[in-house]
Amino acid sequence: MNILSRIESTEDIKKLSPEELEQLAAELRLFLIRSVAKTGGHLASNLGTVELTLALHRVYDSRKDRIVFDVGHQSYIHKIITGRREQFSTLRQFGGLSGFPKPYEAVDDAFIAGHASNAVSVAVGMAKARTALGDSYDVVALLGDGAMTGGLAYEGLAAAAASREPIVIILNDNNMSIDQSVGGTASLLQEMRIKPGYIRFKRRYREAMSSMPQVYQFSHRVKEMLKGKLLPSNMFSAMGLNYIGPVDGHNLAELESVLQLARDMREPVLVHVLTKKGRGCSFAEEHPEIYHGVGPFNPQTGELPPAKPSFSECFGKVMCELASEENRVVGITAAMCLGTGMEEYATRFPRRYIDTGITEGHATAMAAGMAKQGLIPVFAVYSTFLQRGYDMLIHDLSLQGLHVVLGVDRAGLVGSDGETHHGLFDVAYLRSVPGMQILCPASFSELRSLMRQAVLEMDGPVAVRYPRGGEGMYKDHHPEPETVLREGTDITIAAYGTMINEALKAAEILGEENISAEVIKLSRIDGDSFPETMESIRKTGKLLMAEEVCDAGCVADVMISAAVRSGVSLRACKVNLGDGIVTHGTREQLMHLHGIDAAGIVKAAKELGNGEAET
Repeated sequence: MNILSRIESTEDIKKLSPEELEQLAAELRLFLIRSVAKTGGHLASNLGTVELTLALHRVYDSRKDRIVFDVGHQSYIHKIITGRREQFSTLRQFGGLSGFPKPYEAVDDAFIAGHASNAVSVAVGMAKARTALGDSYDVVALLGDGAMTGGLAYEGLAAAAASREPIVIILNDNNMSIDQSVGGTASLLQEMRIKPGYIRFKRRYREAMSSMPQVYQFSHRVKEMLKGKLLPSNMFSAMGLNYIGPVDGHNLAELESVLQLARDMREPVLVHVLTKKGRGCSFAEEHPEIYHGVGPFNPQTGELPPAKPSFSECFGKVMCELASEENRVVGITAAMCLGTGMEEYATRFPRRYIDTGITEGHATAMAAGMAKQGLIPVFAVYSTFLQRGYDMLIHDLSLQGLHVVLGVDRAGLVGSDGETHHGLFDVAYLRSVPGMQILCPASFSELRSLMRQAVLEMDGPVAVRYPRGGEGMYKDHHPEPETVLREGTDITIAAYGTMINEALKAAEILGEENISAEVIKLSRIDGDSFPETMESIRKTGKLLMAEEVCDAGCVADVMISAAVRSGVSLRACKVNLGDGIVTHGTREQLMHLHGIDAAGIVKAAKELGNGEAET
């Protein structure tokens, strides 16, 4: 690490010779592999962007210029060379560096980036602000790892072209971001024909002809006419963008030259860069989908620890069972086949499996069309990503009462990915959708049972929400809407999903202190009537509702309101995640920090008993 150890800021990058840059790229890859092997994180995507990131920082000044990452998990090299190398061992750890760009970490991080396809729109906004305020800086948007499968990216591209603002858009095409689900775009990118040499010639010709504007205008019109007749259409050029590429994303000299050219054109420019995901690491190159985002691993062999059973895996298995029994079942994912446990389903039922790319809105609307015509679509999607399909939940599903099943994965805290990925808002937005039925299994057996119920027995839109990871000490099977798991007389503790584990632990601790807690598990949280819970509250006079969600729109508010309407006199306490903005760390650390683990529930229960808690 002879060169990397000398890099304290991006100014040091600019002083290196071509030979030193090549050595630095090799050192960065080795550093990255060793670091991520310990902390876990996004490996393959960052190995593929080493040269591109170095070239970006050779041409731009990230302290002043705005480099906007799309799907920010490709920002590790950027973090390392902008003064955060010594902190990199804390990546994705509680109190340490985030795995995504975060402006609170460094001025070099222009914008928060956890979801995909928004970078161009953000960059256009920054460019417009620059013009409006008379400032002087450059704006760059770096797309990659699926960003171009999202419709918002195209809205941004159209806006960038129409704005005529000087802005550079870099498309990091690593052959993984644009796959078979969007084959038309992939084919088009392979046929792009404008090269940097052509752009340089065009610029020199325009400069040479500046003294003869009429001659230049005439020749330009002739050229454009001939080009339109003889050359194939270019989508980006047709949108009004200057297109440069494809460019070798691992050739530092070429990248730097092209980026300087694009910057100096002072127009909207798209630079198409070809990179290899996992570059320089044999196991990541061979299996980029596995090493896209990983936990700790053996840096020499790539060996990963044995995977533990998860709700996602259980979901995938029950989907296979349901598809075997009912030929109308269709599985849908939005670029998350592996993450949602659907790989076996995709292999066994290829004609009834669709991966739409990063298009949650489209996937939801498509599912509605399928349901309208008699299919039973099941859309497996992360809670935090389903947020982008909210309009379709109301407009396309709810208004017609269509039977679409949503497998809402990663509901609740997800750990090291942090605030952009915690699924803490789905209860609020799903409950706001008229007719939406929301099922919350607390164990694998309940997930199997409730999925069968959702797919084969229910009508209308149904969401089955389950967390990342596996089940806890509760492994029983009580799929009914409300179940008293433990009887008590002093306080009612209600919870749903895997939060029931913390509720049961808390009840045990309270019992040791002679406080009798009744524990009620909810498997269904839509609607506003909870008869068994109301009966329990009449007995105890106190309700503590424990939820792994944000406070706004939480079930506790509905429960308290139901009690008031029923004339039940009670003291109540809400245990949840407040405004829902929660940092990164392990799930256990974050639950303890926000007081929603067993210890937090015990504390809140005692305060409620003493009349100190919220009522």
